[in-house]
Amino acid sequence: MMCVITYLDIYLMSLYAIDRDTGITLYAQIAEVLERDYVRQGAAGDRLPAEGELAARFAVNRHTLRRAVDELISQGLLERRHGVGIFITDQLLDYRVGANTRFTQTLADIGISTDTRVIRKMITPAPAGVARNLALLADEPVLWLETLRLADGLPFCVISHFLPVKPFSELLDDYAGGSLHDFLEKNHGALHRTESLVTAVLPQGDDAKLLGITQNRPVLRVKSLNVLDRDNSPVEYAITRFRADRIQLRITP
Repeated sequence: MMCVITYLDIYLMSLYAIDRDTGITLYAQIAEVLERDYVRQGAAGDRLPAEGELAARFAVNRHTLRRAVDELISQGLLERRHGVGIFITDQLLDYRVGANTRFTQTLADIGISTDTRVIRKMITPAPAGVARNLALLADEPVLWLETLRLADGLPFCVISHFLPVKPFSELLDDYAGGSLHDFLEKNHGALHRTESLVTAVLPQGDDAKLLGITQNRPVLRVKSLNVLDRDNSPVEYAITRFRADRIQLRITP
């Protein structure tokens, strides 16, 4: 049986060409192309070509192509509907950042279920930037909480919470998850955010693993300070790392 290669086939093969000598796995390269040419160029609900067709375009077997698709599914960019096809998900959540932003309430308002996992709780010397924001002396003991937040069961952000040991030491024993701000307001009074500094950075430490992304995929880092309503005394300095592929930040006064 003779195989006829058309000009369109040649164009597609060049368009989807991948480099087998870069040291980067084939499925990772394919995932990058799929994200660039389909996810970013398409819209939520768009269907990708069939896996067999994509495998032929990339000149790889279906197992390799499926591995690339699974990579994007794990990142929340695609979804596989069995018997129907592969579709682009509505992956960008509109997350409002303002004076009274609350993770649980903000996502509940747009119909997203949330969960909080406490990664670590400890007392540590305050880094210079943390000490300055909390009006503490450099290296003064500070309470450090690390939490992983999930939205609809998928990793959404990692937050480092820093608080003065006094009067918040009860968090070590009593806080086990849920809304940290609700816990603080119940025990210490209402608080609000005074600033939010947003930067795109590469993940540090174990952030990439916790968020389910590769080490070279940027995150949105938001540094924020929360103070008590009654006297504006610093309560919490937080450093949040959002998955940049799942969120758009809407900054409000």
